[in-house]
Amino acid sequence: MTTSTNALIRRPSTADLPEILEVLERDGGVIIDGMFSPEVIDAVRAAAIDRAESVTPGSATQGMGEAGAAFVGANTVRFSSLGRLTPAFFTMLDNPLFKAIADAVLLPSCGSYWVNTGQVMFIGPGEPAQALHRDANNWWEYMKATWPNSPEVTISAMIGLDEVTEELGATRVVPGSHRWETLERFDQADSVPAELGPGDALVYSGKVLHGGGANTTDRWRRAMHLSFVAGWLTPEEASPLDYTSGELAEQSTRVQQLLGHRSYSALPHPGGGLWLKDVRAIEDQPD
Repeated sequence: MTTSTNALIRRPSTADLPEILEVLERDGGVIIDGMFSPEVIDAVRAAAIDRAESVTPGSATQGMGEAGAAFVGANTVRFSSLGRLTPAFFTMLDNPLFKAIADAVLLPSCGSYWVNTGQVMFIGPGEPAQALHRDANNWWEYMKATWPNSPEVTISAMIGLDEVTEELGATRVVPGSHRWETLERFDQADSVPAELGPGDALVYSGKVLHGGGANTTDRWRRAMHLSFVAGWLTPEEASPLDYTSGELAEQSTRVQQLLGHRSYSALPHPGGGLWLKDVRAIEDQPD
C-alpha cells in the first residue's frame, strides 16, 4: 500500500484502547489493522460476492432523486440485511474492539446504541469520487442545532473485504474536519485515502468529512460499512424488520440490542424508555 506524509494514522488491533481513542479524537478517523479475523472476512466476502451477482449497479437509493442517485453511485453495488446472508455478520457485531470504541464514543450521550447500517459497498470501474459528507448529517436537524459542539451520535467503520487501494476507490477522509467551525466547508483537495487490507477497518467519527474515492481501475473495490447510532435516534437500516426474535434467540444480548430486539433504557442519562415492544428490566439490559 502507498502512504503519504499526511496519511491517516494506522494502529494494530492489539494497540491500547486509549491510544486508538486519542488518534480518533484528534483526527476524526484511525485505521486499525486486522480488526476483523480472516475467517470472518472470508465468510462475509464470499456471501457478499454471491449476493452482488443479483444486484444491479446503481440500483440503491437514498430517496433524494438525482442527488441521491449520484450519492450512491451509478456503478456501485450496495445492499444491507447482511445477517440474512451469513452468520459471520453477527460475529462482527460482537467484535470486542469495535465494541470498546463504540462504548467510549457513544455512551457519554446515550444509554445504549444500535446498528445504523451494515452495508456492502462495491465500487465499480470508472466510478467517480463520491461527494464528501458527514454521516451524522443523516440527523440534520440535530446537527445544525448543535454544531460545532455536537456530541458524537454515530460511529462508523469502513472494512476491507479485499485489498482496497487509492486507485480502487479507497474512502477519502479529511482529517480534523470534525472540529471545523462550519458544516458547509467541503474540499476534496484536503482529503487523504484510507487504504485497507482484508479485515482492516477505517474507524471514523460521524462528524468527519469523508466519501468514496474514484475507481480508476478495471476491477471492483470490495468493502463494507458498519455503523452504530445512539439508541434515541432512528437508524438508516430497519434491522428490527429483518429478523424475528426467534431467529436471534441464540445470539448474544448485545446482538439482540444492536438489531432492535431489546428495549432502550436511557439510564444513566435522563429520559424515558424507548422502543417498548418488549419492555425489559434495567438489569436485563446489556453491559
